[in-house]
Amino acid sequence: MATLKGQNFRILTYDAVASKFKCVGMATNCTVNLTANTDDASTKDDIGGAQKPTVTNKSWQVSVESLSVADIAAILTAIKNYQKFTLLWDEVATSDNQTPVEAGFARTGLAYLNDVTFNFNDRENASKSLQFTGVGQLAKVTSTPAFDPIAVSSTYTKGQFVRLFLGSDNTATPAKVIASAKSLSLHVSLSLEDATTKDTDGNWQVQEPTGISFDISSNALVRSGDVITSTVQGQALADLMDVYEASEPVKFQIANVSGANQRTKGTVIVEGSVVITALNISAQNRQNATYDATLTGYGEYTVGEDPAES
Repeated sequence: MATLKGQNFRILTYDAVASKFKCVGMATNCTVNLTANTDDASTKDDIGGAQKPTVTNKSWQVSVESLSVADIAAILTAIKNYQKFTLLWDEVATSDNQTPVEAGFARTGLAYLNDVTFNFNDRENASKSLQFTGVGQLAKVTSTPAFDPIAVSSTYTKGQFVRLFLGSDNTATPAKVIASAKSLSLHVSLSLEDATTKDTDGNWQVQEPTGISFDISSNALVRSGDVITSTVQGQALADLMDVYEASEPVKFQIANVSGANQRTKGTVIVEGSVVITALNISAQNRQNATYDATLTGYGEYTVGEDPAES
């Protein structure tokens, strides 16, 4: 039997509408972590100094990285709604590596999507990182799962065509991009708490959501030599310093862009309010001066539409 390659081990999610599983599209990596917590059960009755660990509870997590961000609206909505996902990992076959084969290690279970990061970096393909935390026990796959193949895409969302628009207050719709931006990341986290009690059967941890937080990271040049022909204004370091010093929330939008200097706002992907919680300026000798801004979510975010592929 040939050695299993990474492209033939995939994570699938259950589509309740189609009543079938689907692979996470355009995936580049996935990991499965199974953890057992133990207590030392050695007592004075045991001879010697060796420990005797016994399992007290078990948990599991799944992480997936992908170059598809076309489902960002669905993902952000699922986190807001505390949605549970039915996950499956299995060996896959066929030319597009999507058909589950019911391998002996295949398992399925419920999980929360508790951490996601979307990256939109200049001159790079946009990407996402997903982390799921299991809710209760895993089940062994005993029959070939019903599945729907996903369309294999050859187009990608380029990071320079998704930009952060930031306001100067918490009232007006933001109309200015971050000037000279190099990178943009949106991170959303769902806080979970172990809800297992003495009434819970088995030793699998049962997780329940308790809250949502999000933050945005942006890296930009302090000043660039670009010729700006767009009529859309930008927020430079001096403007962000003013917002930071005011210590008040401001409106933001992450949106598709087009036109001159990639500044014309198109589809709004997500919006809400943030406060600037960190500004780090780096000015190394013989290098471009840059700064990193961290913006922490203030209240709920509002989901817009999926980004257009560019």
